[in-house]
Amino acid sequence: MTGRRALVTGASGYVGSQLARRLVEEGWEVHVLLRPGSSLDALAPVIDKLTVHRFDGGTAALAHIVREAAPDAVFHLAAVFLAQHRPDEIEALIEANVLFPTQLLEAMAANGVRIFVNTGTAWQHFENRAYDPVNLYAATKQAFEALLAYYVNGLGFSVATLALFDTYGPQDPRPKLMSALWKAAASGAALSMSSGEQLLDMVHIDDVVDAYLATERALRTAGPVQLRYGVSSGAPLRLKELVAAFEAALGARLQVRWGARPDRPRDTLRAWTDFEAPPGWQPRVPFAEGLRRSAPPGWQPHDPVE
Repeated sequence: MTGRRALVTGASGYVGSQLARRLVEEGWEVHVLLRPGSSLDALAPVIDKLTVHRFDGGTAALAHIVREAAPDAVFHLAAVFLAQHRPDEIEALIEANVLFPTQLLEAMAANGVRIFVNTGTAWQHFENRAYDPVNLYAATKQAFEALLAYYVNGLGFSVATLALFDTYGPQDPRPKLMSALWKAAASGAALSMSSGEQLLDMVHIDDVVDAYLATERALRTAGPVQLRYGVSSGAPLRLKELVAAFEAALGARLQVRWGARPDRPRDTLRAWTDFEAPPGWQPRVPFAEGLRRSAPPGWQPHDPVE
């Protein structure tokens, strides 16, 4: 039992819910911060062991929540993710990815809480550049990291940002690539894809959660500091290679129409490599093993390989 208290934002999402569940398993007292109306479904296995706080948008209300939770550390995973935005979505991106986490830092400062584990994205580094955002979502993540410098240098925060690559795992409800592959393999339906040349770096959820925990441990004795780590599998794959690995690991055949969809603007063709891993952390789940762990209950390939 750790006896430590955590406040987790974004716990209604896939990665955040998995982190909250692991913290509970490891003996943390876990408080989660959710918007009104956010579903608790992903937290069902541990909901009776959590304290749920609803946040209506005001900084004073957020300070009250932090005072009640009295966390030793804050894990910030809440975000609005848009691969490509529309003009009418700019406000939502800025509010969720810049305004809200800044309010959270103010609430922490008012209550003497100084350990903050932030979430960024590898998409802040298009074509392996020090900073070149793939999209506006990635730019908002960078904007917030710039604001963090004040809280570190001016107010003594201990901060680390985990730049995530692609994440996957069991019971993942997100309408992302892996969900499409599972459905196509089970149904035999044709799957329209891009050219298949873009790079993906798939990190199993167990490894992702391990990275958050390793980072928090490192911050406990770090003092005022702003650190940054990449959470990578170490083995990025071209989309065509990923589909082939999926078929090989699961004994399935997929009907893929390569080139049926246009490539997205600024798709990743060159891996981001200029990063450090969290202290003492390395990925433990190879992609093939992670796929087998992630199979939906009762899943069978429509067209199995003999």
